[in-house]
Amino acid sequence: MRGHPAWELLLPAAAAPARQRGRSLREALREAVRTGRLAPGTRLPSSRALAADLAVSRGLVTEAYEQLTAEGYLRSDRGSGTWVGGAARAAAPGVRDLAPRPPGLRVDFHPGTPDLSLFPRSAWGAAQRAVLAELEHRQLGYPDPRGLPELRSALAALLARRRGVVADPERLVVCSGVAQAATLLGFALRARGHRTVGVEDPGSPEHARLFAATGLDTVGLPVDAEGLVPGAPAASGVRAVVVTPSHQFPSGIAYTARRRAGLLDWARSVDGFVLEDDYDGDFRYDRAPVGALQGLDPERVAYAGSVSKSLAPGLRLGWMLVPEALLDEVVERKRTMDLGNPALDQAVLARFVTSGGYDRQLRRCQRAYRERRDALVAALERHFPGTEVTGIAAGLHVIARVPAEYGPVPRLLERARAAGVAVRPLEDYGTAGPDDGAVRLVVGYAHLTASAVALGVRLLAEAYGAERRPSRGRPGVA
Repeated sequence: MRGHPAWELLLPAAAAPARQRGRSLREALREAVRTGRLAPGTRLPSSRALAADLAVSRGLVTEAYEQLTAEGYLRSDRGSGTWVGGAARAAAPGVRDLAPRPPGLRVDFHPGTPDLSLFPRSAWGAAQRAVLAELEHRQLGYPDPRGLPELRSALAALLARRRGVVADPERLVVCSGVAQAATLLGFALRARGHRTVGVEDPGSPEHARLFAATGLDTVGLPVDAEGLVPGAPAASGVRAVVVTPSHQFPSGIAYTARRRAGLLDWARSVDGFVLEDDYDGDFRYDRAPVGALQGLDPERVAYAGSVSKSLAPGLRLGWMLVPEALLDEVVERKRTMDLGNPALDQAVLARFVTSGGYDRQLRRCQRAYRERRDALVAALERHFPGTEVTGIAAGLHVIARVPAEYGPVPRLLERARAAGVAVRPLEDYGTAGPDDGAVRLVVGYAHLTASAVALGVRLLAEAYGAERRPSRGRPGVA
């Protein structure tokens, strides 16, 4: 063993305090095998020889050899000594972070991200401290898979008041955001014989991916200025659809009352269901938000939402109000999937809601996001004359209809990238709209300051040369 490159790894272990020496020796030997400093097939010295070299007891070395042999790091052949086994492989160096963060950007207009700096750290910390002081020991056990009763009650009251839903706490399931809600519902639908789900076109690509994970296919259903086109669900043969009726993503329209009623009539006629994704329903800037579709027929509509836009997506906290016919299957799927969301996080959110902190947070976000939307509209008006901002004044993004002279789409996107500006065209989400030559962009603004919004539009205009073009008049804002 003397002179072997792994020798120095064992010296600190031998010098460790007496009570830690055995564990330190085992850890040092494991590390030497994992990293390859002790290669497979290397013969180790006898326990007596190694103990003498390290000035430790032979029993300490014998115990280390026996433990690592049981774990597979070493092998021992009777009468022929101890050898390094071949089972261990070095772990990949470093830890990667796969969170989506586009590199090299000066301004990122991708939609869907809130301003994480608005997270109410002080108020959330106060709620955590209060919960830790008061939470009963039993509440740290496995929770009801639907969620803590106090959180389900708090959310039911909140949703009934703010979104006009029929909110029975017994039919509310706390989940890890709308993504898990869609997955749970997908499994329940498949168990009832569904094979295909209708999704909006244009719409969120995530819906198709989530339902595919449950074994369901998806079919795109066209959306126009009023909502889901009448007759499209029936023509497709589906018996379940996913919609965003309060603020359709990405077009930004709100479903009209006629389209809402027609969608529910269809669901009843085929014994079908609607998943209402209310991803940003609280953020309406020109009037009170349109009430949720679920309030019109809670037996046909599963209503899903989360705190991802109002607090932070990293909390992974959301909810789904489930029709009675699907409840048992959804709850059982939730149980087998993860045994329920973390009890401590649920208790903190319940405290935050009941104390009024959540309402204050919504008001804070509404003020900030309305200011940024106004800044975006003004910047487009100044730098891209003739641009029309469509959709209702709500949410975290707009559709900007840029005149054809600024296109085609590939050229505009190329110049945006060259300027360090990220923006996505509507066609990334499905149907791009009428073939009128205009470029339709989905522009997210909530995560940017008003000055960053203005900077991004100016950089794009400068890269494109739009500043030098003659004004075509003020853009419309629909």
